[in-house]
Parts: sequence; structure tokens; C-alpha cells
Amino acid sequence: MSKDSDIRILEFNFEYKTYKLRTPLKFGSVIVDKSTSLVVRATVENKLGEKAEGLGSMPLAHEWAFPSPVVSSEKKLEAMKLVAESYGRLLINESDKSKYLHPIDWFVKLEEEIPKIAKEVSQKLDLKEQLPMLASLVAVSPIDASLHDGFGKVNRICSYEGYSAKYVSNDLSFYLGSSFKGKYISDYIKPKYSSELPVFHLVGGLDKLWRDEVSSEEAKNALPLSLEEWIEREGIFCFKIKLRGNDIEWDVNRTKEVTEVIVESLKKQGKKEFYLSVDSNEMHPSPEAVLEYLQRVKKEAPLAFEKMLYVEQPVNRDLDKYMFNMREVAKMKPVLADEGVTDINSFDLAVSLGWSGVALKTCKTHSAALLLVAKAEESKIPYSVQDLTCPGLALIHSAGFAARTNPIMGFEYNARQYLPFAFAETQKKYPEIFKVKEGRVRTGILNDTVGLGLSL
Repeated sequence: MSKDSDIRILEFNFEYKTYKLRTPLKFGSVIVDKSTSLVVRATVENKLGEKAEGLGSMPLAHEWAFPSPVVSSEKKLEAMKLVAESYGRLLINESDKSKYLHPIDWFVKLEEEIPKIAKEVSQKLDLKEQLPMLASLVAVSPIDASLHDGFGKVNRICSYEGYSAKYVSNDLSFYLGSSFKGKYISDYIKPKYSSELPVFHLVGGLDKLWRDEVSSEEAKNALPLSLEEWIEREGIFCFKIKLRGNDIEWDVNRTKEVTEVIVESLKKQGKKEFYLSVDSNEMHPSPEAVLEYLQRVKKEAPLAFEKMLYVEQPVNRDLDKYMFNMREVAKMKPVLADEGVTDINSFDLAVSLGWSGVALKTCKTHSAALLLVAKAEESKIPYSVQDLTCPGLALIHSAGFAARTNPIMGFEYNARQYLPFAFAETQKKYPEIFKVKEGRVRTGILNDTVGLGLSL
């Protein structure tokens, strides 16, 4: 039975903001130098006739979500914009039929329409390759977020309070199967935001490591340009190293060099505890290549191996096509599927293939991320919270999601490195979330907010 808190959608307003990256970001074979975010304002109404505006934002990172070499960057971005706008129109058309639903149910109801929209857009733009589901999810994710934010605001609650039987008509068995009978998302998330979270600092493929690598001209910059300087400035102790995957000598040496910088830099602060993760963005050709890398690191850089928490999506994202068995890799270190998991079915496939866990991102939609948290928690499967160099509202959203769940250690926050000046007004409103101290950000401030805590 529908709840009075359920919402219908009255209007969407879309705005695109493009920012140049402070320094180029290299991952896999891609170099990114600019970022376009979609900002969504959604006007929603609950069954009591109350109205509110919800917000959502996400960078349309086509370089990551649609890495096709045969489609231009301009076409990819245009396609993602069109998918978002078409999905928004579909939601409003469905809502015009006087339908009130919980945000989770709005997503699930129209989830199967997303690839259909992508196909239509791909044909309309005459793309040489169809826009994949991952890119489509990134495109619609700020819309989904705006509905969750609006749902909380119109009902004057934190959105995370709205995932219990009091607000959701269906228990999790409706979405995840009979084993979840009588269970709700609220059973798998924290009752309040964590007061603080460690941040993972990204060491990109082009990033400088030592202070003396920075030229005198570059040194005039107000923000650090080397890993050594970042550690000195923020006391960071969690790191994500981008690997090449197809160059084992470079990868092993890079891992050793990064670890050396971390150890030396923390030593100056009287500290020694730190954690690593590594990510080749699918560039390892096989599980055997991943094993070779891990075996080399274990032998040549035992401290780096000891501190390595997990390996993120080292092989191709197309799980169905390659069916790589990841069990031997998982015996050495947890291996998390990221790009390979876009829905419940691909999550189940990854688990069956021996992946240890999953990397969750709000860019794959807030709704799907919540359902996957329930799946992971119920199965006692580890998960991380990653981002897409999320600035502004998208960063608050990701930090909030991590603070209400139980990810490995903390969450990725690299917009401060590559997009530090984006969404300046939003940063001023929540300095505790955007400023890193002792390697952490303060997320407890979100306990005093409604919705997802998003404000421009």
C-alpha cells in the first residue's frame, strides 16, 4: 500500500557545469583534463500535498563509463546528456498518471527502460557503438539522487530514515528475493552518519611523488603538487594507486616508490600506519597477470603487500564475455568488482566467479547502491565506496553514503586534488566535509540535515 510519504515528480531542471582539471588525471590508458557535471533540481510532492526541491549532481565521466575508442568524447557526452533528459521526461510522464512512489520504487519501476533509452539515443546520434549501461547509469544518477533528496526534504526527514517499513511499501524480498523477506535497507545501514571518515588519496599515473619533482614555477601553486606535500598538508594515510596493468615492471616499481614516499613522509610526522589499494582500471589482461603483480610486490615490497587492503577491477569489466575466475587472486588479496557490476545480476555473477566484493559508487545510482549494500551486508561481502572525482554536491552525496554504510576503511575523495575550485559555494557551506585533517573529513555535520544534506 502506498505511503503518504511517497512522492510524485512535478518538474526537473537540468544545469551543466564544466571545469578544467587542475592537473591531468591518468587512469588506465585515459588522460582526463576536464569534467562536466550535471546538476539536477527536482520538484516533488508527497501525498499530503506538500512540495519540496531535491538536488542531485554527478560528473558525466564518459572516459570511465564509456571508454570506446571509436566514439568521440563530444558524442559520448552528448549521448549521456540526452539519456538523462529522456529519463527525466519519462519519470514525469509516469508521474503525471497520479502515481506516488518511494524513490527506490521509481528507480526499480523504470530500470528496464534505461537501456532502451540508451539504444534510442545511440541510434539518434548515429554512434558507432551503443552507449553502455554503466554510462547510462552515470547519466541518470543525479536524477535518482534528486528524488531521494527531495523525498527526505518534503517529509522533513533525513533520507536515510526513509528506508524502513515506516516509509517503504515493499520489503527487500520484492527487490532481492525471498531470502530478504521482512528485511529493509534500514537493517543494513547505520542509524546515524559516522562522525568522521578516512579519505583515500588517489595517486594517478601522472602524479608527482616527491617535492623535488615539482618545478620552481609549479611550486608557486597554493595547493600541493606531489604526494609528499599532500601527506605533509593533510596527514592522509589511505591511498589508491593507479597501475598500468600491462606493464608489470612499471607497476611494481610504482608501488614500491609510492610506499617509500608514504613511509618517509609519515615518519616526519611521527606516524607509520597507512593503507593501500590498487586499481589498473581493467588493464590487466588476465587473473594470472594480477597474480604475477601481487607475487612480485609480496617479494620485493613486503610492506606494500601487507598494507594492501584490496585490488580494484584489474581485468575487463565484461564479466559475461570473459568469465575470468578470480579465486586465486582473491586468495592473495581481496579483489573488488567495480565497472563490472551495474545491477543485482552482475553482482551475483561476480560473486560466482570468485570476486571478493564490490566497489560501490553513487554514480551507479543511489537506489542501486543501497540495494547492493543490503546484498553485500547479508552475504558478509566487503565493499568499498569510490567516486568519479566527484566535486560539490556529488562529493557530499558520496561522503554521506559512505558515512551511513560500512565500507572498507573510508571513501575515495580526489576532487580536492583535481577539481579543488569546483562548486566553491557548496564547499563554503560544508567546510567540514571538504577539508581534510589528519587524513579524515568530518561527516557528522550531516546528522543535522534533511534529505541527503545537499544544498547549493
